[in-house]
Amino acid sequence: MILLGIFAYYPLYGWVYAFFDYTPPIPLSQSPFVGLKWFHTLVENQVKIDQTLQILKNTFGMSGLNLLFSWLPMIFAIFLTEIKSVRFRRFIQTVTTLPNFISWVLVYSLAFSMFSSEGIINGLLKQIGLIDSPILLLQNSDHVWIMMWIWTTWKTLGWSAILYIAAIMGIDDSLYEAAYVDGATRMRVIWHVVLPSMVPTYFVLLMLQIASFLNNGLEQYFVFQNAFNKDSIQVLDLYVYNLAMGGGSYSVSVAISVLKSLISVVLLFSVNGLSKRLRGESIV
Repeated sequence: MILLGIFAYYPLYGWVYAFFDYTPPIPLSQSPFVGLKWFHTLVENQVKIDQTLQILKNTFGMSGLNLLFSWLPMIFAIFLTEIKSVRFRRFIQTVTTLPNFISWVLVYSLAFSMFSSEGIINGLLKQIGLIDSPILLLQNSDHVWIMMWIWTTWKTLGWSAILYIAAIMGIDDSLYEAAYVDGATRMRVIWHVVLPSMVPTYFVLLMLQIASFLNNGLEQYFVFQNAFNKDSIQVLDLYVYNLAMGGGSYSVSVAISVLKSLISVVLLFSVNGLSKRLRGESIV
């Protein structure tokens, strides 16, 4: 609770910067109070509106892909537990979990060594005569959402499956025994015993994911951004960082963060209320 208070609630004091015309290193006490001025600047002209809409489009697109395929860790956990060889199952689980502990900087280094114009993939394709000029995969903005989703899935799939594996291990053995006595095949057992037992865990994680729909994170998009894909890869978190660190607009960046946090809270309680009405269960 102490760590939660320090790292999650104490920083909320910084929201006051959204209501001042703050320019470092001038102290906040000497900065003029401007009220909701920075909130108004987000929609003060068509250029700002178009920019905001593009950023929201990127954020919704990438978060939507992650939400659309949020069931993948659950399916992966099921098939992982179906591997009969304990040694091979542990090997697969280790290999798929380790990427979660690799920083996004190292992930980009791996991507650059493989997919850059002078990378392994382009070099191999040139050697076998399939291409004459390199394919600029990292600079292509047409499929950047899908590429970001692929890298996210590769990095988090094994780690995200751990909770589902724990849910599977908690299933009562008598349910399996009753299913086999009734003549159920292994696929029937998965469909009628395993999946229903994992659904509560899935819905809790889904609700939390919906609540953090606008929180894509910063590191992944920061290291993968470049001059060619900047318009398509810039999500809210990256936009806030670029405003503060790149443009010096600290107060505007805080204003956007305030709005994002308030929307996340509304989404959480909305999804929680919907779950309570439809399923009779909630997390709040």
